[in-house]
Amino acid sequence: MKKCFLSFALVAMFSGLSFGQLIDEKNVTVTMDLQPVLQLHMTTPDQVDFVFDDIREYYSGIIKYAATILKVSSSVTWDLYAVGTSQAGTIWDQQMTYSGGGGANAISALPLSCLELHQYEANRYDANAAGGTATDYSGLFQDAQTAAPVVGQNSIFYSATPYTAPGVDQKYIQGHSGTVAGDDGAPGGSYLIASPGVGQDFTDYYFTIDYRIVPGLPAIFPFAGDNLGNAEDLETVNAAGAYANPGVYTMNVKYILLEDQ
Repeated sequence: MKKCFLSFALVAMFSGLSFGQLIDEKNVTVTMDLQPVLQLHMTTPDQVDFVFDDIREYYSGIIKYAATILKVSSSVTWDLYAVGTSQAGTIWDQQMTYSGGGGANAISALPLSCLELHQYEANRYDANAAGGTATDYSGLFQDAQTAAPVVGQNSIFYSATPYTAPGVDQKYIQGHSGTVAGDDGAPGGSYLIASPGVGQDFTDYYFTIDYRIVPGLPAIFPFAGDNLGNAEDLETVNAAGAYANPGVYTMNVKYILLEDQ
């Protein structure tokens, strides 16, 4: 009986000690760095050529359909705009002159607004809440043969300082100037995915750009104008009887994607 009692007491003692194990611990810090990402993918020829060698092309103009495709991916709220630039500032760079100078009324200082753009899809974010007016290039090109020109409707925004974002009265492809939530900046997303939870799909990040130039007869570029509706045809800018000097002219179109401010 004594041996059995002692054996039972030892088992109980070791059983109690098993719940008193030692504990050690270490910690590691996990850091997440969410860098803002803005990616603009552009499909376009290196050079878009407009060759006016038929009188009907002067009168009716030339359109280059779907000459540029823009695809946006962004992790932040963003704006996208087009801006015309040149080495000369706000006029086309003249590379060559024809016809011995073109005559006394021939003008070589052609405004960059001679180039018209049309975009598809339209800008979803306008400047109405911020007091802006013209917002994008989604309006159809006017009929060059029958329509009375609405000057500047599709004329490209241009600037001698192209990296200064356009103001509230200037055109954007998507987004706009200002800080009014829901009215100026497009939300983060990508043309690669749909985001039905916030009302967007890939078309809000995918744009097709057409280009048009209409010299007119005489070649005064009747549709040219700034974004405030001021006519910039050659007769208005210079004097009655002015027309474009025949020659070769070049300009650049920059597409700039930036975080909305």
